[in-house]
Amino acid sequence: MNTSLTALEGIRVGHHQRVGRGWLTGTTVVFAPRGVTAGVDIRGGGPGTRETELLRPENLVQQVHAICLSGGSAFGLAAADGVMRRCAELGVGLQIGAAPHEVVPIVPSAIIFDLGRGGTFANHPTAEFGYQATATASRRPVRSGNVGAGTGAVTCGLKGGLGNALRLIDLPPASDDPSAQPVYVAALAVVNAAGSLLNPESGLPWLVHGNAGAFGLRRPDREDRRRLREVLAVRLAGFGIGTAGEVSGAPETPSALNTTIGVVATNADLTKAECTKLAQVAHDGLARVANPSHLMVDGDTVFALSTGSRAVAPAPGRQTGTALAGPGSRAEFLNRLLVGGADVFAAACLDALLAARGAGAFPSYRDICPTAFITP
Repeated sequence: MNTSLTALEGIRVGHHQRVGRGWLTGTTVVFAPRGVTAGVDIRGGGPGTRETELLRPENLVQQVHAICLSGGSAFGLAAADGVMRRCAELGVGLQIGAAPHEVVPIVPSAIIFDLGRGGTFANHPTAEFGYQATATASRRPVRSGNVGAGTGAVTCGLKGGLGNALRLIDLPPASDDPSAQPVYVAALAVVNAAGSLLNPESGLPWLVHGNAGAFGLRRPDREDRRRLREVLAVRLAGFGIGTAGEVSGAPETPSALNTTIGVVATNADLTKAECTKLAQVAHDGLARVANPSHLMVDGDTVFALSTGSRAVAPAPGRQTGTALAGPGSRAEFLNRLLVGGADVFAAACLDALLAARGAGAFPSYRDICPTAFITP
């Protein structure tokens, strides 16, 4: 079963990365050639973005044609140039001129900090990364772990990565038509957080909340927990992350900059303002999974997309008074979708951690705590 963004009709995903010889970075493109309604919410104190202002609900452009997520810090924003070039070759974009090729692709972008993690600071994504990621974008299930923008991701000393998740939203049908398609919400997250996804005492992710078996996990043994506490003993400008800061001999400064970025998407027909709200609430999922999140050295940014293939009644603005937020209202539908959006983004973040494999100087959670995994 496809449990990623590409389960939604109209969305393709592609990656391009380089590993070795001083490289450990990459780019991921969420490609929507027919256009999708979009919103964004930026919560981190150190974001790196492009074309996000146009996603404000009051601004003119209603749809985007791709979202570019990349490593490389501010240098990595250049990857969006390659996405635009490939879109233009395909005639994908906002029609400006009379000829079919006279288009302007709308490609909002966000980046993570991974400079130097492969060994050479100057090695970062370029426009060619974005071009290749778009050219190879497909409807195949999206890989998790060390791929695309997650290639150089690191979180609190452990290898981060790219994660995926999908949820079915339990909604009343939009009409009497029994063939109406289900409503889904999916997420793709690139986890490069300053905070830790792991409880240093239990050795398990914060998100599992005593239900580790449902995630294929169990409490790691004592030696694994000791190793994990040593890795997590990172101080951020004098601030201990969780209780790990109490470990003796902890370094005073961690890796300089971080960020978690991603996309939440649904097939439900949303307005631009509703997409913005979905992006906002998706950050709740990040706050559940990473402790802490949204710091000054994070650039946490979430995009939300609506393919619009599933109409959900009532249409926006059609209800007033007591019907505004009651049973069967648009608000009731949105609340269910928003809850699902937060859940699915949290699940995608956890998937990124569990799927990551050690790279270079950065061990994975599986490397440090192999006994936490029920299946070796």
